[in-house]
Amino acid sequence: MSDQVLSFTDRGIYCAAGDFYIDPWRPVDRALITHGHADHARSGHKRYLCTEACAPVMRHRLGDISVETVKFGETRKIGDALVSFHPAGHLPGSAQIRVEVAGEVWVASGDYKVVPDGISEPFEPVKCHSFITECTFGLPVFKWDDQAHVAHDLNAWWAANAGEGKATILGAYSLGKAQRLLSMVDPDIGPILTHGAVENTNAVLRAQGYHLPDTVHVTPDLNPKDHPGALIIAPPSALGSNWSRRFGASSTAFASGWMRLRGVRRRRAADRGFVISDHADWPGLMTAIKETGAENIYATHGYTDIFARWLKTQGYNAQVVPTEFGGEDDEAEEAA
Repeated sequence: MSDQVLSFTDRGIYCAAGDFYIDPWRPVDRALITHGHADHARSGHKRYLCTEACAPVMRHRLGDISVETVKFGETRKIGDALVSFHPAGHLPGSAQIRVEVAGEVWVASGDYKVVPDGISEPFEPVKCHSFITECTFGLPVFKWDDQAHVAHDLNAWWAANAGEGKATILGAYSLGKAQRLLSMVDPDIGPILTHGAVENTNAVLRAQGYHLPDTVHVTPDLNPKDHPGALIIAPPSALGSNWSRRFGASSTAFASGWMRLRGVRRRRAADRGFVISDHADWPGLMTAIKETGAENIYATHGYTDIFARWLKTQGYNAQVVPTEFGGEDDEAEEAA
């Protein structure tokens, strides 16, 4: 492994040539951030660098921080390293970070998905020698359905609930997943209500120009009877809580890639599970890796051991790298 491009330390992914870290989990002087989820964008760093589209969410979540921004595709020289950010397709503003030192190119992908979702900047393959990849869903069983089919099922479920006089409560992570679902639902079915964690994030993204349907913030004085047949979007831990019980008779669902596994659906104790994820599925991971042209693959979080072994059978120089990044479940619970 070249210590002149990227190396793996107890603080995070480090570039000695530029003296910076990518998504570090311990406080550092200079942090390059792929996206605003809490396991990748942490507080305590002296200086942050991220995409223009990522910065507002980071300020919303982390407060008064020193943030410098770059456009997608813009090359920045940091020390002896050339750095650029490229769309990761994970959520609005998310990026892969390309680092070049003396002609050797590495890409740290953060979290990503290769299928466009209608709201995030679509994934852009980046050629490199070494690719650092998540593998949250790095097993062949994880294969996502077409988003249009999921949207059809979601809207049919909501409409059926509304017809029966029930509220519809959908659990989804407040940054990324909730906005994606909002872009998929049909506002003509009924009103859309949102938990404060979701609505606050909506406001940040709307201010940047991302289009979302009209929503109503659920405040303590809101009367559910004034919004019959409503769809309520909230962080997953709000399901089954006093907060959700205020809506009376309801049907609940959880939206996650983990819904592909029956055991997880049962443990969630929701009426429905919609299989939709902002992470790449097995075919997506294979596509992304192939399109980079990289020979060296570093698996950072997910089914790392199994995934790396499979890649070795396909001729890649693959290895597992321990990090403190989480997966989709961690993101969902963090936001509640």
